[in-house]
Amino acid sequence: MNRSTLISLKTLTWIACLWQVGALVWGAVNNNLGADPTATITFATGLATLRLLTISLAITPLRKLFPRLYWLIKFRRLLGLFAFFYASLHLLTYIALYAGFDVNTMAADIAKRRFITVGVAAWLLLLPLAATSTNWAIRKLGGKRWSRLHKLVYLAAVLGVVHYWWQVKPGVLTPIAMTVILGVLLLARPILDWRQQRRLRMA
Repeated sequence: MNRSTLISLKTLTWIACLWQVGALVWGAVNNNLGADPTATITFATGLATLRLLTISLAITPLRKLFPRLYWLIKFRRLLGLFAFFYASLHLLTYIALYAGFDVNTMAADIAKRRFITVGVAAWLLLLPLAATSTNWAIRKLGGKRWSRLHKLVYLAAVLGVVHYWWQVKPGVLTPIAMTVILGVLLLARPILDWRQQRRLRMA
């Protein structure tokens, strides 16, 4: 892939990733976020987080299945950072609009409301990954340690889906699609690793 094509694809990726926050800002300016704007913002930012996380997790399996898609790796960091961006907006929505920046309210919610507990835990797992997303951090940590640290993204994604399930009302099945996709991605990695090791042994 040549440089100009890569730049064009990255530009389109930026636009796609920022589309949701742009739509929310536009809706807020035009008073068009529905009967409960806070719930609309919370749901939209949470769903955007999970979608971007799953897309970023899909890159490695796709590269292993289709070696010609090696260039996808250049988008994984960008997608991961946007996932953290939306996760932070999601958390900030709770802190500002639900808890009103009240520390006691937040502490009580984290202790008593399990969907908030796992949601905060997922964000805390993403925080060191975002903080070490630079080339400098990779050099400083070393490739192996950096890779081990960034496997926390799988746990963060699982907690994010659990957060989604625990937040919706009983009987609501909207999280099921994201659950299935994440389950496939979690199963794909060890299977593809085993397949690759088998090929190396047979070579």
